[in-house]
Amino acid sequence: MMRRRTTLLTGCTALALALGATACGGGPVTAGGGDKALSGQTVTVAGVWTGSEQKNFQKVLDAFSEKTGAKTQFISTGDNVSTVVGSKIEGGNAPDVVMVPQVGVLQQFAKKGWLQKLSATTEQSVDSNYAPVWKKYGSVDGTLYGLYFKAAHKSTVWYSPDALNQAGVKPPKTYDEMLKAGHTVSDSGLAAFAVAGEDGWTLTDWFENIYLSQAGPEKYDALAAHKLKWTDPSVVEALTTLGKLFKDKQLIAGGQKEALNTDFPGSVEKVFGPKPQAGMVYEGDFVAGVAHDQFGKTIGKDADFFPFPSVDGGTAPVVSGGDAAVVLKDGKNAKAGMKLLEYLATPEAAAVWAKAGGFLSPNKKLDLSTYGDDVTRATAKSLIAAGDSVRFDMSDQAPAAFGGTKGAGEWKLLQDFLRDPSNPKATAAQLEDAAAKAYQG
Repeated sequence: MMRRRTTLLTGCTALALALGATACGGGPVTAGGGDKALSGQTVTVAGVWTGSEQKNFQKVLDAFSEKTGAKTQFISTGDNVSTVVGSKIEGGNAPDVVMVPQVGVLQQFAKKGWLQKLSATTEQSVDSNYAPVWKKYGSVDGTLYGLYFKAAHKSTVWYSPDALNQAGVKPPKTYDEMLKAGHTVSDSGLAAFAVAGEDGWTLTDWFENIYLSQAGPEKYDALAAHKLKWTDPSVVEALTTLGKLFKDKQLIAGGQKEALNTDFPGSVEKVFGPKPQAGMVYEGDFVAGVAHDQFGKTIGKDADFFPFPSVDGGTAPVVSGGDAAVVLKDGKNAKAGMKLLEYLATPEAAAVWAKAGGFLSPNKKLDLSTYGDDVTRATAKSLIAAGDSVRFDMSDQAPAAFGGTKGAGEWKLLQDFLRDPSNPKATAAQLEDAAAKAYQG
């Protein structure tokens, strides 16, 4: 199972491949003070993070150690969380806590009987500190198993202020205005959009934002659960809307062919790199990390965003992703693991990473002034303000065979649609065939 990139920061991709599932982070971290409640105990935490994300999460673990006396050890799983954790459980070496990046994986773990129900203390924090939607995504059959600690805001369109200013364009409020603004940017000499068609997950994100705004949250939920078929007219309509962009060679840097050979970091480089080829790139808040860390852009000055615009009079969408902390039954120190989750549910824990940067919290009790810059603050404010209308990334809710596998299912079919967007109805039928097989399996 491939993990959809809810976050991608700081050139850590190669590091992720190099580390695989090795323990990292300089070994266990020991807190000062031997009289603390968990002194002498070690909590093992597994997650996808590497590079600066891992370093920043380690700061949170260090703060937990200071508070409780527990030691912590972080294990980087790489993208394939499900397989790595499964093999560790089978080998009798299960971590205590896993940071799970997909709703579908959390549900899979719960159905396999791997997870502990979260403590009453954690549940109380979730009830008072989070919009109810986050509890829903952390629950399976009404039982809370996952605490969403880190979120991604996937309804942000990033742009070069220079490019838009030169074209005399202001950030648009509607999808049609965005395409019109794109033509104006294109007329001024740069392509409008860099599209990362080589990474199928970016195309699912385009579709999800359009669908959520155009069809509304109820149909979005029904389609995510496959209670609505992909042949539904609302899907065909959203594909038709997306196709307007895909088939317009003036709007996409290098046209469809080049888009299909551009990965996510490459799409950010096309806007914010040394030789700009486009004025805008759509993806989540994590674009800022790449623009800043790899291309030295000052966020808010050299790189900024506008919210993904409303489509056909619908509400502007807020699509999210996130990493949920779960406690494994087979962990050697699951009780201390549960204490870690009680800590992660507090605004105090979220503040540690918020200060370090490259982080959004769904915890509404976190003071927004904790974030280090105005742009991150605005993104966080938008996520919290969306409350219960936030919808989790649809393909992350699907079985991996449909929504999370390179060269298969939704990823491949939307790449085929980018290549030839002339028949939305046929694409919808192919998506339904693939979904039906995956949801039955």
